[in-house]
Amino acid sequence: MEAPLYSSTGEKVGTVELPATLFEAPVQRSLMHQALLRQQANRRQPVAHVKTRGEVRGSTRKLYAQKHTGRARRGSIRSPLLRGGGKAFGPRNTRNPARDMPKKMRRAALFSCLSFQAKRGLIFGLQEYPDCIKTKDFVQFLAKLPVNIGRPILFVMAEKHRGLTLSSRNVPRLKVISAPYLNPEDILRSYHIVFLVDALKKAEEVFGK
Repeated sequence: MEAPLYSSTGEKVGTVELPATLFEAPVQRSLMHQALLRQQANRRQPVAHVKTRGEVRGSTRKLYAQKHTGRARRGSIRSPLLRGGGKAFGPRNTRNPARDMPKKMRRAALFSCLSFQAKRGLIFGLQEYPDCIKTKDFVQFLAKLPVNIGRPILFVMAEKHRGLTLSSRNVPRLKVISAPYLNPEDILRSYHIVFLVDALKKAEEVFGK
């Protein structure tokens, strides 16, 4: 599979070959969904926390006699049935929301995400980016590329690129990552994915084994 290739001036100079291992894999939507949920769950930090009837402050005395009142049987004032009592099965910050997923499944899910976006024509290559750190220059360069500014855009580099990182960090809805850190969420939420040519080689080297 091929993708359009653009120069550092924003001109189309040809096409770039996308590695078949990464971009021509079967698209398994259920696997993509599972990997996305795992990534989001592993990022969660449980904050909500309620007290059980054993932790709520209050007396343990029985409210009234068990029998001969005609009323419901009441025990402690801390019962979950009463206002101000403990909570039954409420959220606890000791719960671990993390999910696990076998390595082969994670890899297959990543390939599915890349192949899905490639088939939609949302991936193209970039020869190089100059070592320029001005945001103004980056925005002017971005306007020359076939991208919808304002939509989520993902730039993928082989290694840390000082110019690209600094010049793009104030541009809204745009993210720059290194090839080894490709992940389902960033890929699926991006409307355009721009791979530097050396990033394609790096991604194949890391994930295509």
